Amino acid sequence: MKKHDDRILMHHGNGGVYMQKLISELFIHFFDNEIIRSHSDSAILNLETNNIAYTTDSFVIDPLFFPGGNIGSLAVCGTLNDLAVSGARPAYLSAGFIIEEGFKITELTRIVRSMANEAKKAGVRIVTGDTKVVNAGKCDKLFINTSGIGILDEKFISVSSGGNVKSGDKILINGPPGEHGMAILQARKLFAFRTNIKSDCANLYPLVKRILKTSSHVHFMRDATRGGVATVINEIAQKCNTGIEIDEALLPVNLEVDALCELLGFDSLYIANEGKVVVVVDGNDAELVLAAMRQTKTGRNAAIIGEITGDHPGKAVLKTRSGGKRIIDQLLGDQLPRIC
Repeated sequence: MKKHDDRILMHHGNGGVYMQKLISELFIHFFDNEIIRSHSDSAILNLETNNIAYTTDSFVIDPLFFPGGNIGSLAVCGTLNDLAVSGARPAYLSAGFIIEEGFKITELTRIVRSMANEAKKAGVRIVTGDTKVVNAGKCDKLFINTSGIGILDEKFISVSSGGNVKSGDKILINGPPGEHGMAILQARKLFAFRTNIKSDCANLYPLVKRILKTSSHVHFMRDATRGGVATVINEIAQKCNTGIEIDEALLPVNLEVDALCELLGFDSLYIANEGKVVVVVDGNDAELVLAAMRQTKTGRNAAIIGEITGDHPGKAVLKTRSGGKRIIDQLLGDQLPRIC
């Protein structure tokens, strides 16, 4: 691209010279590998397995850049995590871009570079994609869709379904909830005060790999994104028709997140995360898994926060610090818009 071409033009989406230069000088430059370099309409993959995990997600966050990440790192990590918590080893990603006319190419470059870096760190390849440019005002700067393919070992197939969840299982989380949502809120600069909260956006596969290596009795995993931990807890209770009891005193805490939530009337259990996984494991293996989680960067603040119970099937209950109990209701509406 020429130096004076500092913004996305409609020409960048018309299939001609501008688009080809954008693809070759930006996307293929950063995502470079022999598969994407072939310029074929479909990526030809050698998977050598009968069990494939496949997921897709779209990212429309506002703002695009925030403490701890940006829409690009979020798009890669979010899709990697969906594969990982299903028990799969992430292998390949696609990346689709819808870009608003006038978007700065320098900002797009920062985003694409961060995607390439996250993929490289995870040992996965971005092998195909698509670019569309829309008229100014028809898209809020940039939307990204990523799809992912992972290799799933037969013994982990039940992890995503929760079919083996039973009374007496323990519930673990790898750190304090709510950091991503509160980081985004701060990045919107709606308030005069400031905090040091950063998004927890991270690739969870190294943590998940260690968990699955430590115990053969991991019964369920889910990353707590939109709707937060409370949504995952309710999903387990309803899906498995079990009761759940969470002990508020055992939840890992980010003091700044909790203070901001209290000030604004939010509950951190319902705030979005992009680097938190809820794990259900056999009670006999819980301490072993906890110790293993704490040996990883994304799990150093891990905790056992509750258990599966035969009481009140289909409902989740929070044991409060004051000694009372309350139902953890399902989320109604959005606490925060455009969070991922």
